[in-house]
Order: sequence, then structure tokens, then C-alpha cells
Amino acid sequence: MLAFALNTTFAQVKLYTTKTGTIFFDAGTGVEDIKATNKGVTAVIQPSTGKMQFETQIKGFEFKIQLMEDHFNENYMDSEKFPKSTFRGTIENPTAVNYSKDGNYPVTVTGTLEMHGVKKDITAKGIISVKKGEVSSSATFDVKLADFDIKIPAIAKEKLSEKATIKVDCTYTAQ
Repeated sequence: MLAFALNTTFAQVKLYTTKTGTIFFDAGTGVEDIKATNKGVTAVIQPSTGKMQFETQIKGFEFKIQLMEDHFNENYMDSEKFPKSTFRGTIENPTAVNYSKDGNYPVTVTGTLEMHGVKKDITAKGIISVKKGEVSSSATFDVKLADFDIKIPAIAKEKLSEKATIKVDCTYTAQ
């Protein structure tokens, strides 16, 4: 019985978590800089299964110009009605990442992004890095705003791209 208890203790799943990840958002066309940063991303990686989850509050995005931030929250993202965005996915080959060895490990993650009340399956390529025991991740991908029922008014079509480039960077703590 003691051997079973010891095996159960050592078999506990290790998680990597953060509450301070960063999302960069860019939807400009070159006519105007439409960029924002959100430093309140909560994220979890479960190495044994490759499951990942990210979540952020939409009102956490900060723009250089307050009016852009107001329009983003009120006119485009409906932040009161849809206060957060989540991604739940899985690393396609979780055993390719050695969390105990320094290195940069290319990964492909497939999952569901929920934003503006719409769920959409996406696949993104990224990197999981291990350096001196610290685990971080980075991924960049594009989303079409129309896929998430985000409408661009005619007056803004010249300035606002039909797609947004999203970059997510996180540094994790082992749990």
C-alpha cells in the first residue's frame, strides 16, 4: 500500500501557470497605427497532456490613444457583453518539448478561440522555450475580424484591417 501511495505522489501532474502574460494586438492598415497591449493574460500548460489554456479580459487592452481604446471596447468588441476572450487547445506533439532541458521547441497548437461570443477552431505555430528552468511561450497568428462577428464600419475600412495579428507571450511558474 505504501508503494502505491508513493507512486501516486510522484505521478502528480506538474503545471506551468502565469497571470501576467502579454497579448499584442495589431489591426492597422498602415494608414493609422491600431495597436494594443494586454498584460493580464492568465495561462496554463499541462506538459503531460499538452493541454493549454489562455484567458484575458478585453478591457485590459491598452491603446496609445484613449479614443481608440474606447471605440475598441464600445463599438467593436462589445466588452460589457463579451468581457473576456479564451483559447483552449492542445500541443499537437507534447512529447517534443523537454521541460527539463534548455532549448527552443517549435510547437503547433490546435484549439478553440472564443472572442466576441463566437467560438472558432484555430491552429497556431509557436515556440516553447526553456532556459535555466524557466518556461516561456510565444505564438503569433492572424484572425479575421468577420469570423468573430466584429464589424468594420465603412468610415473605418481604410484604417482598420479586416484581420488582426495577435502575438501572445507568457513566462510561467511551475506548480
